Amino acid sequence: MTSYTYSQKTESSLSDTPSTVISIDCGTQSIRVMLFSSKGVLIDKEQVSYEPYISPKPGWAEQDPEVFWNGLCKASSALKERQPDLYHSVQGVGVTAQRDSMINIDISGKTLRPVITWLDQRKAKPLYQPNPFMKIALSMFGMSEAVKKIQSEAKCNWIRQNQPDIWKETHKYLQVSGFLNYRLTGKFIDSVASQIGHIPFDYRLMRWAKQNSLNMMVCPVEHSKLPELVLPGEEIGSISKEAAIATGINAGTPVIACGSDKGCETIGVGVLNPSMASLSFGTTATVQTTTKRYCEPLKFMPAYPAPITGHYNLEVEIFRGFWMITWFKNEFAQKEIEAAAARGVAPEIVMNEMLNKTSPGSMGLIVQPYWGPGLKTPSAKGAIVGFGDVHKKAHVYRAVIEGLCYGLLDGLNKIEKACGTTVKMLAVSGGGSQSDAICQIAADIFNRPVLRGNSFETSGLGAAIVAAKGVGIHNSFESAIKAMVDYKQRYNPNPANARLYQHLFSRVYTKLYPSLEKIYEEIRDITGYPEKT
Repeated sequence: MTSYTYSQKTESSLSDTPSTVISIDCGTQSIRVMLFSSKGVLIDKEQVSYEPYISPKPGWAEQDPEVFWNGLCKASSALKERQPDLYHSVQGVGVTAQRDSMINIDISGKTLRPVITWLDQRKAKPLYQPNPFMKIALSMFGMSEAVKKIQSEAKCNWIRQNQPDIWKETHKYLQVSGFLNYRLTGKFIDSVASQIGHIPFDYRLMRWAKQNSLNMMVCPVEHSKLPELVLPGEEIGSISKEAAIATGINAGTPVIACGSDKGCETIGVGVLNPSMASLSFGTTATVQTTTKRYCEPLKFMPAYPAPITGHYNLEVEIFRGFWMITWFKNEFAQKEIEAAAARGVAPEIVMNEMLNKTSPGSMGLIVQPYWGPGLKTPSAKGAIVGFGDVHKKAHVYRAVIEGLCYGLLDGLNKIEKACGTTVKMLAVSGGGSQSDAICQIAADIFNRPVLRGNSFETSGLGAAIVAAKGVGIHNSFESAIKAMVDYKQRYNPNPANARLYQHLFSRVYTKLYPSLEKIYEEIRDITGYPEKT
């Protein structure tokens, strides 16, 4: 594990505002422990990095759960050493974490096997056989293969089938957030807003699914193995004496239920209602908004519980998302990597300079960013169309960025249709959001203003907002967001660019998948990729 330090001197208000909260953000490649003021200022943070996973077999992606806990303890202890006075002013702790990475715990609290992370590609055997009526219903909505896929990807099913002794010994089956909450408090309690993944959760009612429900049929986990759930903003417990020794956080400090990383990211950029949406330019690219009403942008694809009590996050994702930048870098950008090394900067900085060498629309080059199949598009593949001898590497890179924004715009249109509302403003987060050029492309393609927050740690800020509300620093989620979220940059759409992108989106991009779907299915039949369930 590698440790990184960060320190930011804040405005003089810190001495006037001693209340602080600790936010813990456990991601795929690192865990970050952060100190936020009641005004949302990131005072200091410590980051411990680790390998995202190990692969005992091809396609497997596992991680030792102790890597997360040890990273938390190391980061928190280092942070306390730098900020001893502020650590004594901490009023609450909040945990946000990666989704759909499950941990098996025995009755004594010992982990039974490595985490099977969200990146894992192993398959279980689908066991649920729908009755004739359900078969017809699933077929009508194009969900027959999706239900098989959900079963095959559910980690609980694979463990049941391949490691029955471990499943039998499992006392609790937890998200990463639930595991860290347990280590901090000694209680098997987690947030309703963290329950996103292949688990038997009723998203509409925000509770564990009933025994005979479809969610329980495809992801069968005994209720006794599931943690107790509380609403976001409620207290899970308090820092135990053992956790205090390990982390340096004062014993008795309240631990507040927060939510998933994407959900916390959404409120961390200030998205409180469906007039605004969050664009996450991360490994998984998402467009997400917050609403009081349950609705499904994609039929049978649920709205997730939001870190704001009684609200939902409507989300459409592009699974491989801005990982495509890494793909492009690894496959085509050796020259840029070398130039970046010579300048002492990240390769993405040099790559993003290519965006300024090309014009909007990439001279007619269009990317359909389905580098991985989705539940509703099981045969999908990526496509790059419109090549000509005019196109250079820079055009391909720009087309990748534009294609990702087209895909997210398509998702936003589905969200607006489902909600019956209009999104007027966007806020960005994630690695790609640090590029001015990418943010401007997004503003032009969406034809809406795009805001970038003061803090890059938007998931951590979201958890801090929930924790601050939970311990009473702020009396509501609305007042906490108003006090703690601020923006440093606004990108307004260029009207001429927006018109060009609207034509390319409506007349070309939206017709790509319907035109190519049958061809993708033929490729799948011939090559066996993507694998059929």
